Amino acid sequence: MATITPVSATAPAQEVRRGGGRAPNADPAVMRAGFGTALLFVGPYLVLFCTFVLAPIVYGLWISLHQWDFLLPGKPFVGLQNYVDLFTGGSTTSETFWNSMRATAVFTVLSVPLLMVLPLALAVALNKKFPGRNAVRAVFFAPFVLGVAVIGLLWRYLLDPNVGVINYYLDLLGFERIPFTTATPWVWLALVVPTLWWTAGYNMVIFLAGLQDISAELYEAAELDGANSWQRFRHVTLPGLRPVTIFVLTITILASANVFGQPYLITQGQPGGETRSVIMQIGEEGLRRFNMGSASAMSTVLTLALLIVSAICLSFLRERTPKEQKR
Repeated sequence: MATITPVSATAPAQEVRRGGGRAPNADPAVMRAGFGTALLFVGPYLVLFCTFVLAPIVYGLWISLHQWDFLLPGKPFVGLQNYVDLFTGGSTTSETFWNSMRATAVFTVLSVPLLMVLPLALAVALNKKFPGRNAVRAVFFAPFVLGVAVIGLLWRYLLDPNVGVINYYLDLLGFERIPFTTATPWVWLALVVPTLWWTAGYNMVIFLAGLQDISAELYEAAELDGANSWQRFRHVTLPGLRPVTIFVLTITILASANVFGQPYLITQGQPGGETRSVIMQIGEEGLRRFNMGSASAMSTVLTLALLIVSAICLSFLRERTPKEQKR
């Protein structure tokens, strides 16, 4: 009777380097050709990235180390003095900068929860089948196609204390005029409501896309187990939307922290600079006072703060091991 020899006993032994190393028999010419092909596809993006992203970042950091007035020929090197001034009380830039950071933080805290909850609720409602569903989706998304200048001027016309449409009708009804753009806390309402009306549709569309990826079988299984609507939402919808939710949260925080058009056009930073955002302050410092060094330092501090926030948000995307989940 013939003896059956295992294939592994006759196959030539091949040494495989652990840790993802290159196989010993890999052809260097093939490797170089593959690298060249990859570089050919990535090259155009790398050129654009280096030209319009990396180079401005490096140039901005360089400017922040100088007393930079672009109208004057001399731009003396001051090292980290611009950064020291931002963190030194009583300096010419510290108080205004941190006041603008506080105003930006207030706007972010007020707007982000609404821009998460309302779009999610709209997405869940509009994910169901009913006549005219696409038309209703389009109505909610339509404001997002407008530019910030249009949004700012439109809502300024509606909310102006003197000639605003809303105050006009309040007069007709016998109510007192509301200083939407000149007094707190109304100024925050004048900023948050237009922003919510403008951008909620965009977040809604992202949530709708995430809902399409959740299998209908999961809802059917939960329904067979006796789960009600809230339990299906809590145990099926929310876990299925976890990556999408973190993504929407991150981009919403970044967009809110970089707010400029709404306070610039609607409240103009009033009252007394209460709603002056940090981007408005950076523009004021660099383009009106010509202190580009201080403005660049402000931009760097803001960027680092947003990088930390983004890293915290994106860390929740990482899959947790069973040991980490028990902690």
